[in-house]
Amino acid sequence: MALCGPATHGLSLVCSKSHARTRRPRRSRGSGVVQILAGYDVTGMEGVEVEGFDEGQLERPKWVGETPLSRFVGAVISFKPLYSLLKLGARRVLIDTAEKKNIPWREMTTEILESDVYKELESIQNPSVVYPDYYLNAFHAYDEGNLSWLAAAEAEAATLSMARRTVPDASSLDEANEVVRGNWLQAIEQHHLQYSGNSMIRDILDIGCSVGVSTGYLADKFPLAKVTGLDLSPYFVAVAQFKEKKRFPRKNPISWIHANGEDTGLSSNSFDIVSMAYVLHECPNRAIVNLVKEAFRLLRPGGTVALTDTAPKSKILQWCVGCARNQELSPVLFTLMKSTEPFLDEYYLTDLEGTMREFGFVNVTTLLTDPRHRTVTGTVPR
Repeated sequence: MALCGPATHGLSLVCSKSHARTRRPRRSRGSGVVQILAGYDVTGMEGVEVEGFDEGQLERPKWVGETPLSRFVGAVISFKPLYSLLKLGARRVLIDTAEKKNIPWREMTTEILESDVYKELESIQNPSVVYPDYYLNAFHAYDEGNLSWLAAAEAEAATLSMARRTVPDASSLDEANEVVRGNWLQAIEQHHLQYSGNSMIRDILDIGCSVGVSTGYLADKFPLAKVTGLDLSPYFVAVAQFKEKKRFPRKNPISWIHANGEDTGLSSNSFDIVSMAYVLHECPNRAIVNLVKEAFRLLRPGGTVALTDTAPKSKILQWCVGCARNQELSPVLFTLMKSTEPFLDEYYLTDLEGTMREFGFVNVTTLLTDPRHRTVTGTVPR
């Protein structure tokens, strides 16, 4: 699997200015240097420099799979009283870290929970949806997983915190988002421009849209397209719809759907772009396979799929935070992470690019679009 190599075809990468001062563009192992396109037009990205990101030496972190540490942590997590303490610890770390970075987590959460967002649920919830067994697990330290108002109310703050954590040297949250979201959007646009055969972007589907953060970015980047956000949690979609109603009206309003991304019920060949942002690491392998298969069915010939998530070859994830190079993630951080992400191992062990090719995608390209995340794109043959 080659990241940041010649397969990027000249895609420019946006990096924070402060980050660029401390790290020079370096050659990815065995894959060349990301080429930089001077003057590439990215709305809202003015004034920031561009740079590539480094891969680690491994195909995936050492702590993935049947390692002694992984088995030990699994045993710890299976002990319910201790697991409850771990979840509380994980939540405290997430919230305190976010607020130290000037993300008002508790204030944002309260604002949603004390609003009239609850009225949106009746109009958005699809009573015929059957939740797969894996989705009923506890995610992100919530006993109900994504099926709760608290999870939905905290989702945006958690998303902002992720961007800030991904680019810690950024001078502001806006600059961190310019890197994380800007590079992701560029990867989608550049892939479609190169491989779609000049087909227009008329319809975009954001599967696993959560509370609509990624959906809004897609709508802003492609304002002429009709954008649809779809999520399996009716609480998330209700918050997305509620927040979208509060903003200035768009020329093309976003549509919101409560459905299972593995079997959306939407018409075949009806979208030009299908995006999944930070979804797959929450899914077992069987769900990842089904999501890729469904994306292929939904896309028109020449359409682009874009799968953005944590990068197995990210140096940040392969190193211990605060430790010397080439050491494993610290056991404490690893335990906290595993206690809130039950399917992380399955995600890292999945050959995502191979799965995409198996279902018919061509021009499969993987790019490290920020220090922690990759964007994998592919095309439905014309």
